[in-house]
Amino acid sequence: MSSLSTFTNPITYHILSYGVLLGSTLYQSFLAGIIAFRVLPRPQFSTLQQHTFPVYFLLQTIVPALLLLTHPSGPAKLLSYINPLGAPSSPSYLNATSPTEKLSAVLIAIMFISGLVNWWVVGPATTKTMRERKHQETRDGKKSYDAPPHSKEMQALNKKFGMLHGVSSLVNLVAVVAEVWYAGVLGEGLRF
Repeated sequence: MSSLSTFTNPITYHILSYGVLLGSTLYQSFLAGIIAFRVLPRPQFSTLQQHTFPVYFLLQTIVPALLLLTHPSGPAKLLSYINPLGAPSSPSYLNATSPTEKLSAVLIAIMFISGLVNWWVVGPATTKTMRERKHQETRDGKKSYDAPPHSKEMQALNKKFGMLHGVSSLVNLVAVVAEVWYAGVLGEGLRF
């Protein structure tokens, strides 16, 4: 295979997409977010996260779709393994024998769904709650993260924010596990 034809092979873009997904997830989850929290004042950290997370969650949604489109088995075959109704969506499902293809389909679906949930549902709800807390801080004359006591409204908003942040973190952790597991699937398919 010539070096030029390498860039016409969808597998090249599959590997590149996977690298972007895993790298950005690990970087944002375990480095950038933690460092920003430690070094930025709380208001600047909050502003940074409000602008970073929508892009990050969108990336976590789009890139698994690219993985599906560039998978060596083809998107139609992989989609036949993850039909949410449990019924075959195409005749290829009936002839499916590859556990690796099935596992790939499930892992890519988990990655996509986790990104979509954080991008479309949890992320916006968290941002809305952060804005509500900011307004409540103005009413209370006290920051949400100041030492107690807090107003009942702020206590409720802090609890809601904590719950949403926890859900988002859990969904992100599920994505991390699926992404790392997928590294093993890709590794099994490498032939040198």
